[in-house]
Amino acid sequence: MAFKEEGSVAYTMINGKKVPVVKCETEVVLRNTQTNYEYNSDQEAEDDIANPETATQKEHITRSLKVKVAAMPPLGATSE
Repeated sequence: MAFKEEGSVAYTMINGKKVPVVKCETEVVLRNTQTNYEYNSDQEAEDDIANPETATQKEHITRSLKVKVAAMPPLGATSE
């Protein structure tokens, strides 16, 4: 099961110009390589690692990402 991290667009000033800073939406799959269990969040994976009743270790967790690229304003375009 994958979970999403939302994207956003903010603006910053660079050399006196307003420039978009884009954080793309990502679909994250966290999986335990020993059990093939898929976690629903980073916190769930961290809790499993910290749980003394499981054999899960940090190196057992793998992260796969699917990045959705946000539409960018045309190069040279500025936002007022």
